[in-house]
Amino acid sequence: MDIAKTLIRHGLASREQIDATLPKTGGRRLDRVLVEMGVVSEDDVLKAFADELGMPFVDVKRELIDRELLMQFPTTAVFRHSLLPISRKNGSVVVATSDPFNLEALEELESVSGFHLVPVLARRLDVVDLIKEHLGVGGDTLNELVAQRSADGVELLSDISQDDGDLAQQAENASVIKLVNELLMEALEQQSSDVHIEPQENGLIIRYRVDGLLRVQPVPESIMHFYAAIVTRLKIMSKLNIAEKRIPQDGRIKLKISGREIDVRVSIIPMIYGEGVVLRLLDKSRMVFNLKNVGMPDEMAKTFHDLISMPHGIVLVTGPTGSGKTSTLYSALNEIKDPTIKIITVEDPVEYQNPGISQIQVHSKVGLTFGAGLRSILRHDPDVILIGEIRDGETAEAAIQASLTGHLVFSTLHTNDAPSAFARLIDMGVEPYLVASTVEGVLAQRLVRVLCKKCKVPYTPDPDEIPEDFPRPIPENFWKPAGCRECRGTGYSGRRAIFELLRTDPEIGRLCIARASSAAIRDHALQHGMMTLRLNGYQRVIDGTTTLDEVLRITKGDIA
Repeated sequence: MDIAKTLIRHGLASREQIDATLPKTGGRRLDRVLVEMGVVSEDDVLKAFADELGMPFVDVKRELIDRELLMQFPTTAVFRHSLLPISRKNGSVVVATSDPFNLEALEELESVSGFHLVPVLARRLDVVDLIKEHLGVGGDTLNELVAQRSADGVELLSDISQDDGDLAQQAENASVIKLVNELLMEALEQQSSDVHIEPQENGLIIRYRVDGLLRVQPVPESIMHFYAAIVTRLKIMSKLNIAEKRIPQDGRIKLKISGREIDVRVSIIPMIYGEGVVLRLLDKSRMVFNLKNVGMPDEMAKTFHDLISMPHGIVLVTGPTGSGKTSTLYSALNEIKDPTIKIITVEDPVEYQNPGISQIQVHSKVGLTFGAGLRSILRHDPDVILIGEIRDGETAEAAIQASLTGHLVFSTLHTNDAPSAFARLIDMGVEPYLVASTVEGVLAQRLVRVLCKKCKVPYTPDPDEIPEDFPRPIPENFWKPAGCRECRGTGYSGRRAIFELLRTDPEIGRLCIARASSAAIRDHALQHGMMTLRLNGYQRVIDGTTTLDEVLRITKGDIA
């Protein structure tokens, strides 16, 4: 079949477009290059091929996969050729493929399985996703490892006790290396922030954190037999002690995957069924620290810019772990960065290297704590100081002293809202009058999931669903997630911050000195126009960015 003539005949591309594209193919198929360029859609191409070849085009995500049938096919061939057996039909097996021209792959699968195959066309990513869902990430690689162990006369009935030398050798096995790489690549493909690898009594659970929520990643059951080798491989990559299994260990891996530089923070802790591993993935290519991209309302952004432009004082960013505090502070530093200003940071760890800024890594084992680091850098004549986190009284006191001596100090604090920051500092042992005179403003933030632009649908909520504090008038339409292949069926893609900004005024200073409650400070701030996290979230609901349920989930327990 002539692909170019087929595309022209079906009106998918012109002769001029094809002639312009042919020199750019570099040996790849014309249709695939045109899809990558956005000239045609994969669906339209596959439907044209289906029409020409007399093959059905199916939405494989809607098909019921016969898992028992799938398990009768060799995993390696299924993965290698992206061929997905779906069901039995009239004595044959229906197989989904995105490549109707790869007849050799179909013949190979027929030969090794013994089944007569009837191909149907489906989207490539849908086929790949379903193979991973039913066989697990790295299923073909594990197949190779099982075969190797079987060839050695080892029957995989239970975990095999190995010494550190054996584990180190196995961890350097090409298949184990490939398996770890596949787990990392799949995590990046799903845009995961963290990978959790957790040993259980009867197996192994791998979970990816995507858009703030953990999602179980299907893996073959046989992976549990190679868990020790996987952990050892990760220890070798992060330069940790492979023999130490009694105490927690932290390390770092620098990778380059598909041209993207990735920093992986590794945390390993002993558990009752083995060592638990959490990998934090930091994709440098996706991190653009620009205050304009943070997403603050215009008036709030202007106030925050005024705060970070002050010559001295303390500006705090609060929120739970993983709420984007560090990203906001990096964006603030980039906003004020200038050759005439010296900026020094003390972080644990240094997550992103920022040119033009002096960054210090905390090292508690040798006495380089936040407090000690802060006292030392004051002798380096800084103008602006960033402290990764105020964790204790020592750090809080050092930050206060730095601000009193004419420095602008940025830091983070773990509190539920902005007004609670004052009480938190006082609880750490800082004198109330010092808190009142140095803290210029507090920014609280959370991250809400953003609706997928491809599949979100409008709806009219029941009046009982609308909270009493929702701004009036209520819009006619709200939006809700539907789920599509672009968002992997979740209905959400990415996250966006919502904010609450409190700027200190004389009355807040007086309340602070009087040791007033956080509620009293909050009441005063609300009376003077402070926008709460929930109200900012409601704005994102009104403009169709997120859902009402998502905002209520994130701000549960907060006062509007």
